[in-house]
Amino acid sequence: MNLMRVVVLGVVLASTIGGAAGEEQKTHPFSVHDMLAMDRLSDWQASPDGKTIVFVRRTTDLESNRGRTDLWLVNADGAGLRRLTTHPDADHSPRWNADGKSIYFQSTRSGSSQVWRIAADGGEAEQVTKEPLDVGTFVLSRDGSRIAFSMEVFPDADSVEATKKRLDETAASKRTGRVYDGLFFRHWDTWKDGRRSHLFVMPTSGGTAVEIMKGMDADAPSKPFGGSEEFTFTPDGKAVVFTARDVGREEAWSTDLDLYLAPIDGSAKPKCLTEANKATDTQPVFSPDGKTLAYLAMARPGYEADANRVHVMEWPGGSPRAISSYHSPGSIAWSPDSNTIYTTGDHKGQHPLFAVEVQGAEKRVGQEILQGRTIVAEGNVASPNTSGDRIVFGLDHLKSPVELYSIKPDGSDMKQITRINADKLSAARIGEFEQFMFAGWNDEPVFGYIVKPVDFDASKKYPVAFLIHGGPQGSFGNHFHYRWNPQAYAGAGYAVVMVDFHGSTGYGHQFCDSIRGDWGGKPLVDLQKGLAAAIEKYKWMDGEKVAALGASFGGYMINWIAGNWPDRFRCLVCHDGNLDEQMAYYDTEELWFPEWDHMGTPWENPEHYAKQNPINFVKNWKTPMLVIHGGLDYRVVDTHGMSTFTALQRRGIPSKFLYFPDENHWVLKPANSILWHETVIGWLDQWTKK
Repeated sequence: MNLMRVVVLGVVLASTIGGAAGEEQKTHPFSVHDMLAMDRLSDWQASPDGKTIVFVRRTTDLESNRGRTDLWLVNADGAGLRRLTTHPDADHSPRWNADGKSIYFQSTRSGSSQVWRIAADGGEAEQVTKEPLDVGTFVLSRDGSRIAFSMEVFPDADSVEATKKRLDETAASKRTGRVYDGLFFRHWDTWKDGRRSHLFVMPTSGGTAVEIMKGMDADAPSKPFGGSEEFTFTPDGKAVVFTARDVGREEAWSTDLDLYLAPIDGSAKPKCLTEANKATDTQPVFSPDGKTLAYLAMARPGYEADANRVHVMEWPGGSPRAISSYHSPGSIAWSPDSNTIYTTGDHKGQHPLFAVEVQGAEKRVGQEILQGRTIVAEGNVASPNTSGDRIVFGLDHLKSPVELYSIKPDGSDMKQITRINADKLSAARIGEFEQFMFAGWNDEPVFGYIVKPVDFDASKKYPVAFLIHGGPQGSFGNHFHYRWNPQAYAGAGYAVVMVDFHGSTGYGHQFCDSIRGDWGGKPLVDLQKGLAAAIEKYKWMDGEKVAALGASFGGYMINWIAGNWPDRFRCLVCHDGNLDEQMAYYDTEELWFPEWDHMGTPWENPEHYAKQNPINFVKNWKTPMLVIHGGLDYRVVDTHGMSTFTALQRRGIPSKFLYFPDENHWVLKPANSILWHETVIGWLDQWTKK
């Protein structure tokens, strides 16, 4: 049976069981309120005996305008769902102790972020770390005797207490100015204050934490998104392998993350294990038998969207070798027998679960790295880990948020473990979806998705919401998104079209790499051909009433469309999009991104920045546009949104500007998400329905 049918059937059955016979359930079209109401599952971890799974469950509290996280437990067979923590402050990042009797986790219940421990069968939690600074993230040694964790410290400070003293003095000072002598001075949504995320080790029984990166002017985990997946204890517990970018003044334009080895007593300077590779090396994971270190690595320096490949090296002292994967994996999980690696990666609009056999893999590697064996083919698979003789993973798709599943390593006997959102899903009517393919740029095959409007009637004509993904090395695939969810538009009566244009991930390295130096070329051709193909194929789409929306690169593309495809759309929505590519280089933070995609700096290669620049075509603008921007967006700075709105207003084009002073590149606060969706859909209604 098709996987998606199994998933949907499971949701339907779960929502039906328990209802009175013949009772008619009231339903409503899906909206942003339903999206926010869904509980979000993350960070699931199987117990050492494989019988129990602990996970984080996030609920949205509209009154406090934030999410609340707690730890929950469920048996591996789906029975015994129960809540483990109830404290009103955030509890997250659960990790089983080696004996399976207790769980370590992070919490802010003491007034700062620290590591705590609680018995698996419940009871009062006890505080493990009592540091004067917030703990960032942590890992346990295999025997549970030690804990490694990160804290933000000044690299030249003698102690954690010295960092705390300096912070207190700064807070008490009347001076607010900061002097910088290098990049980054700000990153993602945070201004730099001189601190680095450094790793510390201490016994879980208590004691003094030892810094193992003393004097290193680098962050571990990396910023802004690195976590506990970037460091691990060695099998003997005597050292830590971690990821860091220690490149001096080149930090803002270098993607050279390396793996380092540091003793837990801080007695020696960290040793670089991957110095030969000048591109990214990250996410170290040791095999259960302790004989092999696996990690993810890229091959091309300066290219943040280069394909990850799984590398392995014999431990200790082995040489790295690539064993996979064609699908740029994002995580690594070992089988209990240390013979297989489980991972996930984009593939033609899906994000499947793959298995790669470690032994003999180097013999199978040719010009194109081994693809791997597919275990779960459809949907969006996340964070696989083993539970006894099964693999536990999260799965979401365009009709459901993440729920937990398990499957045998051979791909048989897939079972759903949780149905936490079943009742909420059954109360909201959602649109059916399907994938389509068309001849894109140079007649090469390109894929897309359509989502039908709620309460679809084939005899009617529906306006179209044309969603354009960011990246540009990204994908709008079979995934339940919490910011760009097509069901929010389907619930408002729109047909949704999404195209994975050239540059998207999941269609091979050549397809992804092809838009270097050609942002406004191949992607625009694919978007034009994809929209035309969808309207031709699905006769119920009203090709005269189409709105285009996008964020990040999608926002750039909206500005590009406004000047290079100005007669096609009733209206446009530009969220956090560049207007001036040349100026965007100078005011962004991660310079490796424009330097790769635009083939150099603006002074080295000015013609490429000019070729791809939307500002050069403002004279052609005529389409009504809603502009949205976040004040804390340091990736695409808010002046681009302001400039876009200014140009629209000066040209007399109907336009609105929605500004969030407290949001970054994403809109994360629940109340702001509601305002975003109400404003966007209201704008679409104004120009396509009235």
